[in-house]
Amino acid sequence: MSTGVASTNYKQEVAPQSDRCNIVGPVFVTKPYLPHPGRIQHYIERACTSHQLSNRGPLEQLLTDRLQRYFEVDNLLLVSNGTLALQIAQAALNIKVHKANAVTTPFSFVATASSLLWEGIEPRFSDIDEATLCLDPTTISARVDTNTRAIVPVHVYGNACDIDSIEKTAQQHDLKTIYDGSHAFGVRYKGQSVLNYGDATTLSFHATKLFHTVEGGAIVFKDHNIFDIAKEMSSFGYRSGSIKRVGINAKMSEIHAAFGLAVLEDIDIIFEKRQDLWQHYHEGLADHVTLPQFNSNATANHAYFPIILNSETVLHRIMRACRLQEIYPRRYFHPSLNTLDYMPDKQSCPVSENISSRTICLPIYPGLNRQDQNRMIDTILQAH
Repeated sequence: MSTGVASTNYKQEVAPQSDRCNIVGPVFVTKPYLPHPGRIQHYIERACTSHQLSNRGPLEQLLTDRLQRYFEVDNLLLVSNGTLALQIAQAALNIKVHKANAVTTPFSFVATASSLLWEGIEPRFSDIDEATLCLDPTTISARVDTNTRAIVPVHVYGNACDIDSIEKTAQQHDLKTIYDGSHAFGVRYKGQSVLNYGDATTLSFHATKLFHTVEGGAIVFKDHNIFDIAKEMSSFGYRSGSIKRVGINAKMSEIHAAFGLAVLEDIDIIFEKRQDLWQHYHEGLADHVTLPQFNSNATANHAYFPIILNSETVLHRIMRACRLQEIYPRRYFHPSLNTLDYMPDKQSCPVSENISSRTICLPIYPGLNRQDQNRMIDTILQAH
C-alpha cells in the first residue's frame, strides 16, 4: 500500500546482520524505531521555518493527509496520545451520560478501561474468546443493561476482532462501537482498513508501537459531523476562533508530527523486518507453546509475538531463566483488568483471568538481531 510519501532518501543506518552478530547485551520486549537523524532533522527544520510548533500546523496537516491516504480512510484526527484518543471518542459520541456504562474487554492495556472510568463511564467487563483473545461476541449481550451506551472492543495484538458479530450485537441493542485499535496499525479486514469499522477506532502512536510519533494517537470517525465535534473538543472547544463547546487540549505538536512523518517513510522496512522476526519465532516455538488464533478475514501486522504457556508456574520459570540471560519479555496483558481493586465492575471473567496468568510477549522490533532472537527461543525451550 502506498504511503503517498515523497521520501527524503536517507540511507538506513541499520547495521548489517554480520556486523551485529557479536553484540550481546540486554534485550527488552521492544525498542523504539529511530529513522535516520537527517530525515527527522529535515522535518523539524520545516517546522522551525514555519514558526508554528503546535495548533494544527503544516506538519500535523501533512501527516494527517498521508495517514488518511495510507489507510484509505476519511475523518482521521491526530491527537497527543492514545488514551486521549479514547476519551475524546467517548465524549464526541455522547456516551458520557449519567450512570452510563460500556461493555469492554478485561484483556487489554489498562488505558482501555481507565479511559472510560476517567470519563465517568463504568467499564462492564465481558469475557474473551480463548482462541483469539479478543472480546467474545457471545458474552456481550448478557452484560448490556438500560445504562449501556457502547461496546469498546480491542484488536488485541493487532488481531482483528470478530467485527461482524460485534456490529450485529451493537445494532440489536442500539449501541455505539468504539474500537481500541492501538495495536492495529496497517491491519485490513475483508479488503479494507480495520479503521473503517465501528463509529470510531482509536490508535496509539506511542514510541513502543509499530508506527509512532514518540507520543501521539489518532481517531478515525465514521461520521464527519462527529469528527468535527471531536476536533473542536481536542482544541479547547474552539472552532474558527470562537468557543463552541467544552474541550481540552489534545493537539499533536509539530515536533511529534515531524517524527511521525520520518517514521512513515520507513514503514515498509518496519513491516518487512517484523514479519521476518515473527516468522522465525513461529518456526522455533509454534510446536511447543500455544499461539493466539488470528482472524482469517484480516491481515496481520506482526506488532507482537505473544505466547500462551501451560501454567503460571511455567511462565515464572521462563521469566527467571530469561532474566539470567538479560532478556526481558513482558507479561502483556496482566493482570486481567476486571481484577483491579478500583474497577467498580467485579464480574468474573475466567477465560481472561486464566489467559492473563500465563501469557507473555517476546521481544520483537526492527533492531533485534538473529543471535538475540535465537537466545530467546533457546531459553524458552530449555525452561519450558
